[in-house]
Parts: sequence; C-alpha cells; structure tokens
Amino acid sequence: MMTSLPATLLSGRTAPFRDTEHSAIAKTPITGEVVIGPLGIAGDQQADKIHHGGPDKALHHYPADHYDHWRQVLGAHPDMTPGGFGENISTLGLTEADVLLGDRFRLGTALIEVSHGRQPCWKLAHRFGVPGMVAQVVKSGRAGWYTRVLEPGVARSGDQLELTERGLSEWTMARLFHVLIGGGHKQDPAALTHLAKLPVLAEDWRQRARELSLTC
Repeated sequence: MMTSLPATLLSGRTAPFRDTEHSAIAKTPITGEVVIGPLGIAGDQQADKIHHGGPDKALHHYPADHYDHWRQVLGAHPDMTPGGFGENISTLGLTEADVLLGDRFRLGTALIEVSHGRQPCWKLAHRFGVPGMVAQVVKSGRAGWYTRVLEPGVARSGDQLELTERGLSEWTMARLFHVLIGGGHKQDPAALTHLAKLPVLAEDWRQRARELSLTC
C-alpha cells in the first residue's frame, strides 16, 4: 500500500436532478486552497442531509482506479471521470482492498479518519442512466468510503494524502462492505457482533450490524 499519494479535491452544489429532486452528486475539481472542517469541504453541499453529509460522512473518497472498470462495463459516459460518483477525494493507487477502517491520513493540514464504506443509492443509476447500477456497484465492491475530520485544516488539489496511522488490520474496507452491504454477514454472522461494538465505525453502520444480526 502506498503511504503517500497526490489527491484531487472536489466539491459540488445542489442542482435539479430528477423531477422535483435535487442533488449535489456532480462534483468538480477545486482550484486553490480550501478549508476542510468537521462537516467536510467548505462550500460542498448535500441535498439529502438525512442520508448524506454529517461528521461521519464529511468526505467521500472514491478511487479513480475504478473508472476504467466502469467504462469497460457501462461504456463511454461524459460523467465517468473523477467526481462522477460524488466523491470529494480522488486518488490513484488506493482501493478498498488497501484501506482499513480507522486508517488516518494527513491531507494538507487536516487529519482525517476512515469511518465506514459508501452504500450506493439510486442517484448513481439515474446519473449514469443504468437501472441496475446499484446492484453492480454492490457486486463489484467498488463503492469507496467515507472519512471523518479529526483535525480541521486547509488543503488544495495535488496535496499528498499521507498515511499517518493504520486502523484495524482485520477490517479492510473491502471486507467491511462485503459483510454489511454485500451479504457477507450470512457466512460470517459473528462479525456483526464485533462490528456493532467498534467505536471507530460510524454509528449508522454499527446500527446496521445490529439489525443484520437479528436476521441471522
């Protein structure tokens, strides 16, 4: 795993999306210095604040490595570039197989911590015009992850994302997503009890672990 790599920072504002729905899923690269606070990048917006945003979803990180896969599977699309999945951080060389729950990174002067994975929603399907896209994201595990901000700071696109502390070695984001979103809990029910008690895991996903444990 690379311990330091350049990051592109992106943000977006709410805009009409579908019928009366609005969304800020369309993110564009930031130029110049930007403040990163407890709720993410200054000026970045979320239309649906029930399911998006908040301290445990301050920044969405999506690997740029995945876009080649989606172009091959779905074909050419003008939004199939960094920012297309609504991410705030885009990097090459870092995927769900590398990143651990609780990993800490320095980005500019801000310190961020991996808090949970991204659960894909219908907006991806609508954005790319692919009705079954959510299922494809779940099956592939290419969903990205969220980070919380432990220390606010300032950063700019091109700054190095530097790993400062490793998280839980048994919980890559790939495994976490598979267990809690991809149906893996059926083969690994004991993991749910463990996850439900992990303070570093976002409360939303701890609650999901508790709910899934009732179905096993």
